[in-house]
Amino acid sequence: MTIQTRRERERAERERLIVTAARELAEAEGWDAVTTRRLAAEIEYSQPVLYSHFKGKDAIMAAVAVQGCADLAAELRAARTAAEGARGALAAVGKAYTEFAQRRPALYDAMFTHVVDLPFATPEAPAALQEAFGELLRAVEPVAHEGDDQGLLAETYWAGLHGLVTLMRSGRLPDRAHERRLALLIGHFAAGTS
Repeated sequence: MTIQTRRERERAERERLIVTAARELAEAEGWDAVTTRRLAAEIEYSQPVLYSHFKGKDAIMAAVAVQGCADLAAELRAARTAAEGARGALAAVGKAYTEFAQRRPALYDAMFTHVVDLPFATPEAPAALQEAFGELLRAVEPVAHEGDDQGLLAETYWAGLHGLVTLMRSGRLPDRAHERRLALLIGHFAAGTS
């Protein structure tokens, strides 16, 4: 192993350590608690070392969002592939999406609520973002009607899921009716399919 290879590996490990620490701190105390000073103390490196990896908190949050999208894509894929039928896959993906958001609120905020410097809905979007959206797209493709723009259909389905999550988390929709709301969304999206 060359010295350059070892340095690259150590740098990648420090980046993973920073992103993991930011994610854990945000989940425990919220994004306001995530500061470069606090992260430097958490990972036991100086702030200049932190800045040698990321320009600041926003860049760290973007890295957390990319990692979160990879996690979400894996969970959506597992749910979709384990389900039976088009309607079952759509329902499983919807349930997995909303459970992910409820289980990891700070991570979800970094991914879809806070402003982060990531290109969404473009070919330049990081692979993890494309994979997560791709799972939503694969879930709606079988229920699309002839002539439907499947990308717009997937965006609309995503918007419905995001709306349910956001309104429940803010207390504007009571949690007790979540399953019924999700069933209504799936039912109307998958009308006429099995």
